Amino acid sequence: MSAGRPVPTGLAVALLAAGLVPAALAVAGPVFGWLALAVDVAVLVLCAVDFLRAPRADAVTVRRLVEPILSSGTRNAVHLDFERNDSGKSPLRLEARDEPPEDVASTGHRQSLTLSGDGHTPGRLTYFVMPPARGDARFGDVHLRLLGPLGLCARQVRVPAAQAVKVYPDLTALSREALALARASESPSARTQRRRAAEGREFESLREYRPGDDYRHIDWKASARHGDTRVRTWQPEKHQPVLLLLDCGRHMAGQVQGRRKLDHAVDAALRLARVGLDAGDMVGVLAFASDVRAFLPPRKGREHLRLITETLYRVEAALEESDYGRAFDFAFARQTRRALVVLFTDLVDPDASQSLLTRTLALRPRHLPVVASLLDEDVEAAATQVPREAQDAYAKQAAARLEAEYRRTATTLRDSGALVVRAPARGFGAATLNAYLDVKSRGLL
Repeated sequence: MSAGRPVPTGLAVALLAAGLVPAALAVAGPVFGWLALAVDVAVLVLCAVDFLRAPRADAVTVRRLVEPILSSGTRNAVHLDFERNDSGKSPLRLEARDEPPEDVASTGHRQSLTLSGDGHTPGRLTYFVMPPARGDARFGDVHLRLLGPLGLCARQVRVPAAQAVKVYPDLTALSREALALARASESPSARTQRRRAAEGREFESLREYRPGDDYRHIDWKASARHGDTRVRTWQPEKHQPVLLLLDCGRHMAGQVQGRRKLDHAVDAALRLARVGLDAGDMVGVLAFASDVRAFLPPRKGREHLRLITETLYRVEAALEESDYGRAFDFAFARQTRRALVVLFTDLVDPDASQSLLTRTLALRPRHLPVVASLLDEDVEAAATQVPREAQDAYAKQAAARLEAEYRRTATTLRDSGALVVRAPARGFGAATLNAYLDVKSRGLL
C-alpha cells in the first residue's frame, strides 16, 4: 500500500477562493497583491502540514463483506468494515469509495465515516448493488481519503481488495415462491377446490364428506367402518419428468424492463425447477441456440437444483438463429417417458415461429408442450396507440404486425393441444409457475 497522495478538501478550496478577493483589489494598491499571496501561501503551507499529520494508510484496516453469490435483478448488500490500528485518541475521519463491478447499478458506494478514538469501536458502511444479468463479476479496490486534523487536506490511498463473485438468477425469489406455495397448500378450501375435478392422480387420504364433493369419490367401505361419509382425496402424481428448454438465440438477447429476455426466462425456469423438485418431479434443463449449450437430464433432489443453478448462471444469449430441431432431437433422443416440456422462447419472428411450430407440434401427443414467452409492454402499447407523427405510424404498423404474428402462432399452438403462456416481465415467473401447477392439478400429464 502506497503512502498516498494529497487531496485538498472543500475547505481548502474555499480558503484559496477567498484569496481571490484581495487579488482582485491589487489594482488599487500593491498591498492587496501581497495580502493575496500571503493568504495563498498560508493555505498551501497549512495543507502540507495537514497532509503530513493525516493518518497513514496502515492506520486503518478495511474489509469488504459480500456474499460470494449475488442475485441478479435484486438489491444485494455490500458491507465495508473499518478498524483503527493506531493509538490516536482523536476521532479519525475518512471518506471511502468502493469499486463495484462494471455494468452493475450501485447506490451508496461512496460514503463518509468517523472512527472513534478509543480504538475498540469498529465502523461499518453499507451500500447496495443490483446486477442486471447473470455471470461472473469482480469488485475492485477500496479507495480511502484520510482527513488531516485541520480538515484542509486528505491522504488518498488505494487498499487492494479485488474480489470475484458469481451472479446467479434471483435466488431470493425461490424462497418467496416456496413459502407462498406452502401456505396455499395448507388451505383446506384451496386444496379441495383444486383437486375436486382432477382425474388419474395418486390417492392421498380420506376425509369427511363436505357439501359439493363429487359422489364418485365417496369410499363406501371406509364410510361404513367410520359410521359417517368419507371421501377420497387425491394428490398430483409425482416422479413425472419436466424438461425446461431455454432458447439462447438472438431473439432472447433483447431487453425488457431493463434486463435481457433470457435473464427473465432463466429466473422463471429456476423457480419452476425449484417448485417441480419440491413436488417430487424430475426436472431437466437444456439451453440451446444454433447448437446445444448445456444439458442436464431430468433428475430429483436438492443437489440437482444446485446443479441446475450452476448450469444456468453462465448461460448467455448469442446473436445467432436458434435451431429448434437440433435441440429437440438432442433432448428427446434421451427422453422416452411422457414429459412436460416447457420452452422459453420468443414468438414474434415469423420465420422462427414457423420452425418452432413444426417441431413443437410434433411433440404431441407423446409429450405435453408449454411455450412461454415474454410480453413486451412497449410493443403492445405501440401497436394500440394513436400515432401523432409519421414515425409513430410506422412504429405502430411494425408493432401491430408483430402482435398479429404472435396471435396466429399462439392460436395454432393452442388448437393443436399445446399450452401457451405470455406475461409481462414482472409476472412472467408466476405465470409460468401457474401453468405448471394447473397441469399438475388437472392431471394433464
